[in-house]
Amino acid sequence: MRAIVQRVSRATVTCSGEEIAAIGAGLLVLLGVREGDGEAEADRLARKLLALRIFEDDGGRMSLSVRDVDGEVLCVSQFTLLADVRRGNRPSFVDAAPPPVAEPLYERVREALSARGGRFGAHMEVSLVNDGPVTLIVEV
Repeated sequence: MRAIVQRVSRATVTCSGEEIAAIGAGLLVLLGVREGDGEAEADRLARKLLALRIFEDDGGRMSLSVRDVDGEVLCVSQFTLLADVRRGNRPSFVDAAPPPVAEPLYERVREALSARGGRFGAHMEVSLVNDGPVTLIVEV
């Protein structure tokens, strides 16, 4: 699994012109499920994301987790994170898990994070205000 994690002041997901999810301060997680991923990887990723200390304490050090700051989480599926562009100019998505495999694993991560979510497989517009900016790539 590959996740792009952004510390945000706020974020929203819109689908077909309708806002389907929104959060205040917290984490935006863009999640790609890789072929071969399973429940163990989903659980490990969720634990890691909840424990990441990327929020600043009173001294300005990144030492607090999203739990510590009572932050919110928005999780959006994004198979394009697994694109391979090493050959040619057209991305290959052969490393991405097929939807029947990816969707339940995405939902497992989202539920473990107690996160609001996008609509799996849908075309969405994601808006965010990156706080910092702080953006990490997390792989398990």
